[in-house]
Amino acid sequence: MSSLVIQTAFLGDVVLTTPLLAALAARHGPVDVVTTPAAAPLVETHPAVRRVVPYDKRGRDRGWAGLRALARRLRSEHYERAYLPHRSLRTAALALLARVPVRIGFHDGWPFFYTEVRRHPPEGHEVDRLLALAEQPSAAYAPTLHPTPEDVRVAGAVLKAAGIDEGAPFVAVAPGSIWGSKRWPYYGELASRLTGVTVVVVGGAEDVGLGTEIVEAVGRMGGRAVNTCGKLTLRQSAALLGRARVLVTNDSAPLHVATAMGTPIVALFGPTLPEFGFSPIRVGDVALGVAGLDCRPCSRHGPPSCPLGHHRCMRDLGPEAVAAAIEETGALRRRD
Repeated sequence: MSSLVIQTAFLGDVVLTTPLLAALAARHGPVDVVTTPAAAPLVETHPAVRRVVPYDKRGRDRGWAGLRALARRLRSEHYERAYLPHRSLRTAALALLARVPVRIGFHDGWPFFYTEVRRHPPEGHEVDRLLALAEQPSAAYAPTLHPTPEDVRVAGAVLKAAGIDEGAPFVAVAPGSIWGSKRWPYYGELASRLTGVTVVVVGGAEDVGLGTEIVEAVGRMGGRAVNTCGKLTLRQSAALLGRARVLVTNDSAPLHVATAMGTPIVALFGPTLPEFGFSPIRVGDVALGVAGLDCRPCSRHGPPSCPLGHHRCMRDLGPEAVAAAIEETGALRRRD
């Protein structure tokens, strides 16, 4: 039975959709996935995926003409089922125009366009909420990513060039986020406190400046840090995170990539809450936030900047608390 999954949300959402892909593949065989060009490399190597169809909804495929052109391409594949975890009008319209006879989506999406409607659970982790689309029980599958041997080799070469040999411990930090208010301001101070262990900054090309600031801050304190921002692809970054002893990250995509790679996590939540369903999911991982602020949360995603100007949800979360949380994970304790 040929199945299609359309998931064109943010990178982290795509990672959290991999359990749904695995569940559907176990039932129907490998699925095809429509996703953004940025997210396509993350799922094209997944064993649950047969083929990835990039949809550049904000670029060359934007607008009604791009949607119709993609729908024509999908129509020629004669899919029997489409699963629509992204509750957007664009997604619903694409499946309808592709003439997929069975279209399965959530009740709080665009049910008029669906042939089967599933209840979208209001509580729980997003992984479990998405699994509900396939009527799978909670925790039936976990997020996974599958870097290639070449991805692992390149990530290892970048680390080796920075003086980090195979098996050498390091702490990864991911300071970036497309939502400005989610960015924790003390990564440099935290990295300076992590004496005796190398700090590796991960991120995209847009995070190079943040990485440089952290490396310089650590250098002034006599420590050692490496900036890999913009030097690795997404899958190569996943391979690198798979070698880290622990990742410290904002509520952003690296959190979910690290989850999929089995890396211990300390996640920092400011304008958003772990209860929104995007927290770490493994026992031993830590989610930190400032309690008792009347203004928190201020939105579902986090605005570009603090609406009140003080950004206390992040500024009141000091590096001492985060350093203690790293210790709590036990990730840096000596391994025989």
